[in-house]
Amino acid sequence: MIALNRLAAAVAATAVLLCGPAAPALAAPHWNKNIECKQTDPDGRVIPTRIGNHALGWSHFSGKHNIRKCKVVDAAIAGKVDKKTGGRLEYWGNALRGRSVLKIVVVVQYTRKTSDGRYNAGAGQKMGVITAYCKGMNKCPNWLNE
Repeated sequence: MIALNRLAAAVAATAVLLCGPAAPALAAPHWNKNIECKQTDPDGRVIPTRIGNHALGWSHFSGKHNIRKCKVVDAAIAGKVDKKTGGRLEYWGNALRGRSVLKIVVVVQYTRKTSDGRYNAGAGQKMGVITAYCKGMNKCPNWLNE
């Protein structure tokens, strides 16, 4: 009996070494739920812009797309929803400089979780602004943030 217990323990230890420890179930990525900006659209939706991380929110678009002022995001959200697909809303705004017109797109997830379920704003909360960008370019011009 003792030999059988030793054998079972050896087999179990070998299995752990070969397989490694169990991986956690698809853990949610780290992100900051704190709110950088907040705007109410004409339909009464209160839309937060959360700090987020490299993939969504303020931390994403302020670096990648060079939108670093709340007023840019808020101005688009102050208008009507231009495109709606389930809980995904798009607001389109324009920024003017002389004769130059930039189309600003603000993408909002107006649900508790992102569509892939990886991010969760918490009970009774909305994800808010996922990204914002200037249509047709990777980075908005610096003058947009003046």
